[in-house]
Formats: sequence, C-alpha cells, structure tokens
Amino acid sequence: MKGMPLLARGYILVVGLSAAILLALVCGRADRPEDPQILALFALLTVLGELRLIRAPLGSEGVDLTFSTAFAFAILMSYGVAYAAAASVAASLLSDVIGRKVWWKAVFNAGQFVLVSIVAGAVFQLVGGKSHLDPITAFSTPREIAAAGVAAITYFGANTVLLSTAMGLALDAPIFRLMRQESKYQVVGSLGMFGLAPIAVVTAGRTIWLLPVLLIPLGVAYRSTVVSIEKEHQALHDSLTGLPNRELFRQRAIEAIAAARRSAGRSTAVMLIDLDRFKEINDTLGHGTGDMVLQELGPRLLAAIGDGCTIARLGGDEFGVILPELTDVAEAEASAVAVLEVIRDPMVMHGLDLEIGASIGIAFQGQHGDDADTLIQRADIAMYSAKESGSGHAIYTSMLDHTSPMQLSLVSELRQAIESSALVVYYQPKVSVATGIGCGAEALVRWNHPARGLVPPDEFVPIAEQSGLIRDLTRFVLREAIEANARWRRMGHDLSINVNISARTLHDLDLPTLIAGLIDREHVPPSRVVLEITESTIMADPTSAIAALEELRAIGVEVSMDDYGTGHSSLAQLKTLPVDELKLDKSFITHMTAASSDALIAKSAIDLAHRLGLRVVAEGVETPETWELLCSMDCDEVQGYFFSRPIPEERFVDWIMLNRQRNAARASTSTGGSRSPSRSALQDMRALSFRQRA
Repeated sequence: MKGMPLLARGYILVVGLSAAILLALVCGRADRPEDPQILALFALLTVLGELRLIRAPLGSEGVDLTFSTAFAFAILMSYGVAYAAAASVAASLLSDVIGRKVWWKAVFNAGQFVLVSIVAGAVFQLVGGKSHLDPITAFSTPREIAAAGVAAITYFGANTVLLSTAMGLALDAPIFRLMRQESKYQVVGSLGMFGLAPIAVVTAGRTIWLLPVLLIPLGVAYRSTVVSIEKEHQALHDSLTGLPNRELFRQRAIEAIAAARRSAGRSTAVMLIDLDRFKEINDTLGHGTGDMVLQELGPRLLAAIGDGCTIARLGGDEFGVILPELTDVAEAEASAVAVLEVIRDPMVMHGLDLEIGASIGIAFQGQHGDDADTLIQRADIAMYSAKESGSGHAIYTSMLDHTSPMQLSLVSELRQAIESSALVVYYQPKVSVATGIGCGAEALVRWNHPARGLVPPDEFVPIAEQSGLIRDLTRFVLREAIEANARWRRMGHDLSINVNISARTLHDLDLPTLIAGLIDREHVPPSRVVLEITESTIMADPTSAIAALEELRAIGVEVSMDDYGTGHSSLAQLKTLPVDELKLDKSFITHMTAASSDALIAKSAIDLAHRLGLRVVAEGVETPETWELLCSMDCDEVQGYFFSRPIPEERFVDWIMLNRQRNAARASTSTGGSRSPSRSALQDMRALSFRQRA
C-alpha cells in the first residue's frame, strides 16, 4: 500500500475488516445444505469462473471481470448468503494467489464479494420473504421472480460502488465517472450472468447433469463482454503501438489536472514530442522499419519517465506525455531531457544503428493554463519553437504565442465544432475552358458560429494550425468532400474534388492511409481527388515535401500547386516537383485585363505548365473580360465569382445541372469551333453567376 493515498488505505482496510466480521457472523448462523453435491458443483463453477478473468482497461491499472457471478448468485438464491459469500471468498483468494496480487488487493477483493453478497441477500429476503429458495419449486411465484431481479440489480450496483470508490480513492480520479465507465463495461456481461443464475437453480432442481449445458450461454455472455471491451480498447488506443490515442490522452489530461487541483502544491505538465528525421527512415528503409521504431519508443519513454505517467501516440511520429504530481516546471524539464536521451540512443534495426532526435514542447498547469485543451495547445506551440530553434525542448512562454484571449476561446469552440460536425463544407465550381462545363469543385470549410455568426476561414484556420487542430479539421473536410463526390457520381456527375492540405498535415504519416481508406470506402476514383498544396509550403522544404507528395501520388490522387507565382519556385524545381496541376494565384488574374504585366505572367505560366504536361487552373475570375482572356491563353480550367461563389452542396448540385443543361442547349445550336467563348456562353455564365449571388 506504499504510495497510496491515506484515505484509500483506510477504505480498503475498513472493507476487509468489516467483511471478515460479517462473514463470521453469517457463517455461524448458516443451516446445513440439503443438497451438498449441487452446492459443491456451484462452488466449483464459481472458482473456475473466477480463474477465467477478463482484463478491462479501466483507469491506469484496469479491472478484472469474471463470470463466476452467475454461480455465486445461484448459490445465494438456493443456499443463502453464507454459502454464497464463502464460495466467492474462496474463489477470489485462490485467483489472487495464483495471480500473485499484493495482499491488500486480495483482502479488498474478498471483502468486496462478502459485502455485495450480504447486501444482495438481505434485499432478496426482504422482497421474496425467505432467505433462499427450494430448487425444485424455485421461481413458481411472481414474488420470487421479483426478488431475484431486485437482488441482481442490488448485487451489480453494490459491486460497482465498492470497486469504483476504491479505484477513485487510489487513483485520485472522479468516482462517479469511474462508476459510469465500469457499468458500461460490465452491463452487457452482467445481464447475461444474472439471467443465467435462475436457470442454473431451476436446472439443478431437476437434474444436476444438465448443469454443464449452461456453459454454452455462459460462453456467449463471456465472449460478448470480451468483444465489448476489445472495441472500447481499440477506440481509445493506437493500433500500432498499443499506447493511448489522442482521445484517451485528452481524457487522462483532464483527470490529472483535476487530481492536481485537489492536491495542494502539486501540478501537472503536458509534453508533446515530435520525432526528427523519422521520415528519412520511412523513405530509406521502408514503413515496416518505421513502424518498428515507433513500437520501440513506447517502452523507452516509459523507462525514462517512470510509472504513473501517461504516454500516448497522437498520430504519425507525434507522441504525448502527461506528467502528474509535479511540484515545479523544473521537474518537467528534467523529464524532457531524460526523454531526449532515450530517443537519441541508437536503435538497432536490421543490423543498422538508427539515430533519431526529437523536439519537445512543455506546458505546465497553473503557469501556462488550467485546462487540458489549453495545455495541449501551448505544449504544441512550444514543441514547434523547439523544432525551429533546434534546442531539443522548449517551455511555453507567452512570447511564443501570438493568440489573443478571443482566439483562445475560439480554440475550444472550434474543437467542439469539429467533434460535433458543426462545421460545413462549401463547394466552389471549377469550369472547363474548352467546354464551359463545370468539371469539379474546390472544398472550402465554413464555420457558422452560434454567437459570432459566420467566422471567416482566414480567422479560424490559422488558429487550427497553431493549436494542432488542423489535423482533425483537414480530416473532417476530406471525409465530407470525398463523400460528397461519391454522391455526385451516383447522380451521374463525374467531377473532381480539390481539398487544401496544410504544411503540417502534409507531413502527417497517417494521411495517405486515411485518404486511401476514404477513397476505397466511397468507391471514388483516386484521380478525381486533388490535394492542393501552396507553393510556399513546397518551397519551404522541397526535399521533405517532394517525399510526402510522391507518397500521396502513389495511391493515385493528384496534386495541385496552389497560389502559384507567390512561392518563387525556379523552372528547374518546377520540372522535378510531383504535381499534376498549377493554380495561378488570383493576384495575377484579378487585374490581368488592366495590367499587361500580369497578363504576360499568366500567359507565360500557362505555356510553361503545358510544356511540362501540367494542367492549369486560374482562380479569381470575376469578370467576363478575364474569362475571355484566359480562354484565348488556352488556360485549362477556371474558378471565381464570375461563375459562382462557394456554395452549399445542394446548391452546387443545382448549379452543375443548370450549367450542363445550358451547355447542352447551346451545343445543339452552335456551329463555331473556336475555343473562345461565344456571346451566348458569356450570357449563360452571367445568368448562372447572378443566380448564385442572389
């Protein structure tokens, strides 16, 4: 019990001592059993059930679930409290001895079974009017059936309360939350166990030889509980490393912060870790080797910071650590130094010594924030500061953060909006210059805030970048856009869909798998998904960006260089970049008809791109004159307010249908072969544009 809170120690000792006294009292008053062979069989099955434990991942240590409850409850109903409690205690102690549990856990487990048996037995006698039933005539009256049901609920409830209280006091975690969580794990299996107990009693009253048949439904109930626990575990843990994932990491951070508030002089720190040079290992030695590195990191990190801390894989090569029970930020910094040392220690893979580094950001409760989301956000800011400076680790300071109090409020609200799918994706049509027909759309996220109204993307997207929410935001847009594209295809519209990818998202190691999974699930041709990366993002780190883009193109998607003309890429670089499309920045397009230099730049870029086999899209087309000029320059596709603003999906579908109807009608009367737009085509475009602006 060393290191356990005093209140938890007292609780465990009280449970054990009171259970021992009560067990002695009830056993002293017990009658001799009428059918000892049936009792012996029930007791044997209780022991076997207790030895067949299911490990449920609750709290930091977990909880053992067992199907011995069915036969212990059967003993309670047919032989009384004393025999049920004695059988449960014998089974529990044997299981704990074999499992080599510490003495105080064995004492608590045994005491817990005694107390729940006595409470449930008292309720059974109160409702049913007798301490136990005659197996031959059992459950022949509604009162006996009601007594069994109420006693089962009492047994389950008392067990949940006793166990959750012990866990809450030992872990300094919210007791009521643990009650809800444990009930969620146990309710399905418990219903089967308690439902099986009356059947066992009735069956034993007829013939003891039918009891083994009950093992079939028992196995079904056992398996359903195992499956339920496995699904819950998978939802909260990383499949590759087995570590907690981002969701569980956030839950643990909330718990640690709450516990620190209740402990005077104690605090919690959050560390975010981003590996350096990890992508080089993936690119050079393959993803299999990269996976092995990630799997080895978990034990290394645990060895560096010790028990009691939470280590999570947040995605890709990013890890998170929660350090509870700290006295000052210096302790967190010392842990960061220890983590850097174990990460930098070479790993031997396939006979090679692999050396990697890391950048760590630290945020300390109280000094840098009082809630989990703020600490995670500020640790993320510190981590990127460490990466930029090459210092290895950095502690958050306000100097690193350019967010205002209003922006901090928006971070929390934006996270909730993403999690609840409160955001919406608008679609801006792209038009083929050759045909005048809508050929695709760019997906653009919008946030209609309940209090602030429509929040512009240029206001909340940078916040998502700084807070680390950009990963979840991009995933949301990708999912919505690809699902929308699948719906359009089912309507007969073969369209492309462009989605913007940020610099941080581009280097997310899980991005190719995510996109491939969405494409496969929705049966969308990969080539109809176009990922837009800004020219400045590519040129900031061409080597790393090219590697990431080639990996994305390997799954069949196309890549578009957005804002071309602002990132200063050279002709030689453009030739080697793995892109399929150039999007001319609207700063050249908007004033093209008035400024000959802009028109010359646009014309040169279009000609160059075509020589390199690239498709060219001009954005920011707002006038018919600009549209005509781009047609004369042989631009491939255009988008802009002249055609349509970004619009909701249902209006986008209407736009596409009307656009195709007008083009079909015009084609039936057209006789010209010029690529330049006819007067009727321009009028049609104006009509569509005005209709969407209204």
